[in-house]
Amino acid sequence: QTFQHYFKQTNLSTMAIRFALLFLLISVAACKPRTLVILENILTKETHSTFLADLAAKDQEITYKYATDSGLTIKKYGELLYDSIIILAPSVQAFGNAITPADFLDFVDEGGNLIMTANDKVGEPIREIAAEVGLEVDEPGTAVIDHMNYDVADTGNHVLIVAGDFTSTEVIVGASPSPVLFHGVGMAADSENPLVIDILRASDTAYSHSPDQDILEYPLAIGSSLLLVAGMQARNNARVVVFGSHDMLSDKLYNAQAQTVASTTSQEAGNRGFVSAVADWALKRNGDLRFSAIKHNKVGEEPSDAAYRITDDVEYSIIIEEMRSGKWAPFQAKDVQVEFVRIDPFVRLFLVPDSAGNFKVSFKVPDVYGVFQFKVDYDRTGYTHLFSTTQVSVRPFRHTEYERFIPSAYPYYASAFSMMGGVIVFSFLFLYHKDTKPAAKTE
Repeated sequence: QTFQHYFKQTNLSTMAIRFALLFLLISVAACKPRTLVILENILTKETHSTFLADLAAKDQEITYKYATDSGLTIKKYGELLYDSIIILAPSVQAFGNAITPADFLDFVDEGGNLIMTANDKVGEPIREIAAEVGLEVDEPGTAVIDHMNYDVADTGNHVLIVAGDFTSTEVIVGASPSPVLFHGVGMAADSENPLVIDILRASDTAYSHSPDQDILEYPLAIGSSLLLVAGMQARNNARVVVFGSHDMLSDKLYNAQAQTVASTTSQEAGNRGFVSAVADWALKRNGDLRFSAIKHNKVGEEPSDAAYRITDDVEYSIIIEEMRSGKWAPFQAKDVQVEFVRIDPFVRLFLVPDSAGNFKVSFKVPDVYGVFQFKVDYDRTGYTHLFSTTQVSVRPFRHTEYERFIPSAYPYYASAFSMMGGVIVFSFLFLYHKDTKPAAKTE
């Protein structure tokens, strides 16, 4: 009996440990961002194996589906199944399970991130999605051509070009990206859409056209207005990136050497580093901001809900963090401002950060009472929009809080007392002054 009791107790302990480990594994898996990768065909896994391996190393819960899969699903029971979608099917003409471009746009509207690739056989669904986010992808059969900056490996139509005109926003492309190889279709941004980001532009000598046809009409775009890679951050902070080149993400160009026809030396193409940095940004592994621990109080006092008094000295602080390579880290910037707003800002000051990302500032409350807000509105290219408001009340002086004698009123005090002194002197002179009678005339 003792042995059986020990055996049962041991089994129960083992089962409890197993259930705890299982629960821990499920919890960890649930914390990972969910990413759907839509492939054009089975060959994509082989031609883009390095990109997919890098993606798997980004701590994502990845699901692979083919573009024509009848089980392709984005949403279930009104809830998004994924945080991000990567479409590696540039020439697809229709998605499986009756998924339409509108479904992908709804996905973005609900906060999902989207990465797409295009090529010279780009399908209508990809062009339609791109058009809705402010990007016009050139027609199938066209390519970006550059007769001055093509790679030496291209001995034909000069459609394999070396590009290096990156956006200056480091959080998107990384620090000092190397020139990349590009073979694909060009894009043009909608001039009325301020949300579009020119991630990679063509050189001044590039244009978009069919390599096998004479130029009879003006191309879609030329020079730096021709986009090779473009992005868009929506007002809900969802991100969309369109690569004009599907081959740009392939193993072939990842491992290639880049050398323009005018150069005598070659260097390793920067495709892998560039694509990885842009993917990190699109998946919100970089450039995502959050805030916490907002505090405000009178200088030298603890935070409280009491109203401030006009001309009080107050201090305000907020902790801001940024997602950096998939991990939260203190945000460091010198251009974060706080406003003290009633209807219009009465105070606007730069916040000073410390090493822990705690931004602070002190100022004097304006000599105006009412309902005010501490407002932080930080909107910079490449970062999610950070917006915070904290409402406070500002009251005037109570009648017992005024100074006995206000220095600014001294002239009025002087005039009042001088008037009283004048009345006293006049009264004294009027009462006690006696006119002397003139002496009577004698005959």
